[in-house]
Amino acid sequence: MSDDDYQWSLGCVFLSCSKDVTPTHSKTRIMSNIYESAATTLGLFNSPCLAKVELRVTCKGISDRDALSKPDPCVLIKMQSHGQWLEVDRTEVIRSSISPTFSKVFTLDFYFEEVQRLRYELYDISSSHNGIKEADFLGAMECTLGQIVSQRKLCKPLLKQGSTVGKSLMMVTAEELTGNDDYVELSFSARKLDDKDFFSKSDPFLEIFRISDDSSLQLVHRTETVMNNLNPVWKTFKTSLNSLCSGDHDRPLKCTVWDWDSNGKHDFIGEFQATFKEMRGAMDGRQVQWECINPKYKTKKKNYKNSGIVILNQCKIIKMHSFLDYIMGGCQIQFTVAIDFTASNGDPHNSCSLHYIHPYQPNEYLKALVAVGEICQDYDSDKMFPAFGFGARIPPDFKVSHDFPVNFNEENPECAGIQGVVEAYQNCLPKIQLYGPTNIAPIIQEVASSASQEMHTKEAMEYFILLILTDGVITDMADTREAIVQASHLPMSIIIVGVGSADFSDMQMLDGDDGILRSPKGEPCLRDIVQFVPFRNFKHGSPAELAKTVLAEVPNQVVDYYNNKGIKPKVPSEFESSRTFAV
Repeated sequence: MSDDDYQWSLGCVFLSCSKDVTPTHSKTRIMSNIYESAATTLGLFNSPCLAKVELRVTCKGISDRDALSKPDPCVLIKMQSHGQWLEVDRTEVIRSSISPTFSKVFTLDFYFEEVQRLRYELYDISSSHNGIKEADFLGAMECTLGQIVSQRKLCKPLLKQGSTVGKSLMMVTAEELTGNDDYVELSFSARKLDDKDFFSKSDPFLEIFRISDDSSLQLVHRTETVMNNLNPVWKTFKTSLNSLCSGDHDRPLKCTVWDWDSNGKHDFIGEFQATFKEMRGAMDGRQVQWECINPKYKTKKKNYKNSGIVILNQCKIIKMHSFLDYIMGGCQIQFTVAIDFTASNGDPHNSCSLHYIHPYQPNEYLKALVAVGEICQDYDSDKMFPAFGFGARIPPDFKVSHDFPVNFNEENPECAGIQGVVEAYQNCLPKIQLYGPTNIAPIIQEVASSASQEMHTKEAMEYFILLILTDGVITDMADTREAIVQASHLPMSIIIVGVGSADFSDMQMLDGDDGILRSPKGEPCLRDIVQFVPFRNFKHGSPAELAKTVLAEVPNQVVDYYNNKGIKPKVPSEFESSRTFAV
């Protein structure tokens, strides 16, 4: 057994079919270590990070690969973990720009005692799609988070195959995130804006910048473009008070209105300065207005008044609750497992099968199940977990099923703890016939049915996580997309772990990171609720690495769902006396 396999077995051996392999005191110590790692991953204990840091990215002088058009840039940020680069997040795509300023803000935990290596990759993404897979790589910049924090503003040339890419530069600025977690919701419109187009009306968009202490500008938000309209109404947006004004209500903000052009050379309409203190005037239902001024026109034109009026129709401060607020308020994580029993896994009696049960070394299904399940079970008081299988012929009539209980109990598919799920999985293998196809829409719909009942309670009591373990690309992609889009309206997240060596590239489309997932009818996902990872990326790491990656987005998904629904967490005293925990 290799050292890597041994490391995985330490985390899983207590679930092996040979129960006398590890002494009881060792099991207890292993369980304790897993729980400690799990709690730290999801923030149950105080994070050891020194601070949270906000990073903003701008680029200058991007090389123009196509003489007929400018690039449509997008930046990926990656962090190095055990020699591998793992994507953390990515910016929006800005059309036709060689010097983009991205509005996306990256928030990272800063650990003084660690070297946190970062890599920023710049891509040109065609307007026909938002995927990175077919995008043109324009260059990359590597640094450490410590370098950015110590300099506050790091500027480095982009490199491609070890050489600089013309005069292309990337600048990253860092700012410590303060303890102010409040958000503000703003709704802007304008009237009588200057017309900058000859054959149609202006296509206006609004940019809001925070003016820093050194007089530099930090982009806070860029609205969408309203086409052919001199009286635009922009969509309501939400931003943190920290991003907007660093918590200083008197800090000046620069607001600029532009007329969008497809070539990237947007026409300047006008600008004005404001403060959040002024914006708060719109909190009581009143409107706050500013004259949009073009300084050039003001100087040259005698009777010039303004280039339009910008109106703040609504200003609403939103108290953003944390993941811990909901967990400590009694919200339970309802964890469900779905396991792929299709024939492509191989005969379970053969040692080459992905379902082969070795007495001492867990297979990849067990490794992924234990790594994720052991964390989730800490947030479920009764520790009873439904477990389903799909793609197998099952007794008594051996018809193919895509959502059968692994314990064969139709009335109660729940298993007692992760140990119970593993035992049910091992016991069911000899009783079924692996078959196919790989359809996962039915199991998504099964869990969504339970989540929809929770949605109607209007309380933050249960949030559902579905872990799907599969060895191949799914065959019901259209139905799965539809099921995910519908589930995005529910208190539910989906984690898909690809087991084995199959080509999972088509599965990436289910993860909203490459753009907004849409149903076959074109309906977009309300939230990004899917996280897909191939298990092979973590085969030589520890269980904690896999769990941390697949569960990293869950706390924010929980918070986003309840905050967007306006559902507040319960006060701990409301449920503390009646709450019981399974051990």
